[in-house]
Amino acid sequence: MAYRVGAPRFHDLSVDQARRSFQKLHFAFRGEAPAVASTMEVPVPRPDGTTLFARLYRPLQSHAGELLPALIWFHGGGWCVGDVVSHDVLCRELCNQSGCAVLSVEYRLAPEHPFPAASDDARLAFDWTHAHAHLLGVDPARLALGGDSAGGNLSLVTALALRDDGAHQARFLLLIYPSTEIVSARPSRSRYAEGYFLDRGTLEWFFRHYLPRGNTEDWRASPMRAASLCGLPPMLLMSAEFDPLVDDCAAFAERVRAEGGEVEYEEVAGVIHGYFSLGKCFPEARSSVARAARALGERLKGAHPV
Repeated sequence: MAYRVGAPRFHDLSVDQARRSFQKLHFAFRGEAPAVASTMEVPVPRPDGTTLFARLYRPLQSHAGELLPALIWFHGGGWCVGDVVSHDVLCRELCNQSGCAVLSVEYRLAPEHPFPAASDDARLAFDWTHAHAHLLGVDPARLALGGDSAGGNLSLVTALALRDDGAHQARFLLLIYPSTEIVSARPSRSRYAEGYFLDRGTLEWFFRHYLPRGNTEDWRASPMRAASLCGLPPMLLMSAEFDPLVDDCAAFAERVRAEGGEVEYEEVAGVIHGYFSLGKCFPEARSSVARAARALGERLKGAHPV
């Protein structure tokens, strides 16, 4: 549908144009925004005196004062485009359908803030939320990390960093077609390189802006390059059939499983990268969001609050 109306590819646009195009895509193809109990803008102070902003959603069925489990969500967009607004409907859906609070994080974007700014913000968001959970009305013992595409990458990188530091870990990872490695020769990278929305030129445009120094082998950019994937939280990893990243996702899930981790891997048939947040266009998005929310609720709501 995007190609039919002559929409330009991201790699043919300036950064500002690409961000506007991404917003227009979501406003055109996402579902209607469901009501939630409340939203709250959350300022998180960075060590340098600047502020990381996030938005907290509480589910419609929740009560004031109720201590809720929470998903810390990182939006997709190749680390260059997207924001809290573009993923507002999706976060509301996940919030209501899971019964969990959702904290959607406005991490810094490239090229103004290249790697590792986004991963630094992701780690800060988790650490601050865990330390200040009482201010948000959420349970620090029942936190999950999640995101789509670049956001899934940031979730994995944060979980690996928490593991390596021996810090409090998330209980669950919700990963939607995450970017697990920058450089890959798996067949799907060429099989779906053109004509399936996330084309080769767009991928390279994202990678070039995010990693201007070309440090593609750093595990903080390519979590598949981590020396070990042991000790990660249980995860649901959902991929899309017609996605250049689908083989990378499958390989990552297979390695997690081989190293003793708990992973549910699901490849959604007949869809492209980006479908998950475009419920007006893809019926599969609605069923996938419901599946993801159900897994999130089961993993977090069943745990005993502290």
